[in-house]
Amino acid sequence: MTKKNNYIKDARQILISLGLPRAQQNERSALCLLALLNLTPDKTWAQAGNPRIGITPIIDWARKHYQKDYAPNTRETVRRQTMHQFVDAGIALYNPDNPSRPVNSPKAVYQIEATALTLLRSFGTATWHDNLTAYLAKRETLAAKYAKEREYNRVPVRIAPDKKITLSPGEHSELIRAIIEDFGPRFAPGSLLIYAGDTGDK
Repeated sequence: MTKKNNYIKDARQILISLGLPRAQQNERSALCLLALLNLTPDKTWAQAGNPRIGITPIIDWARKHYQKDYAPNTRETVRRQTMHQFVDAGIALYNPDNPSRPVNSPKAVYQIEATALTLLRSFGTATWHDNLTAYLAKRETLAAKYAKEREYNRVPVRIAPDKKITLSPGEHSELIRAIIEDFGPRFAPGSLLIYAGDTGDK
């Protein structure tokens, strides 16, 4: 087995050890993890890095360093079926340089979370299992912390006296809020709002 395959296998094992769901224990997610760490085949786990990287650069990185050629339409799969779960688990941070960046911005980036980076740099060493146990013991706290920070950056919108929703950050959400909260009551009083939502809202 080549070193490239070994790294992919190791990354999958790490995702399993971290408790990621089965749908994120595949090769695609393993390559995303390796990209977040910039762990090219010539490096050791101790040399793992923490670059900020977007979805398209992740796909390009996998092609360049691991010869895995993903089609352009794989971007949404990577974002929805891997990176979203990494962020929810507290393994990766979303737009750490600018948390208010719009969800559909082409500048959107991800970065490995600092505590996870420290843990993964110990993979393959005698301290790995103890470090993993300690990390898992506090990971829920970390995940909750980052979830709270993401929620803080969302745009609150009151669609009825007793009903409020939040939208993903960005100018488009601010416009939607202005339409609902300012334009509606002023120019269409008593109108009924039918909200269908989108992938970035809840």
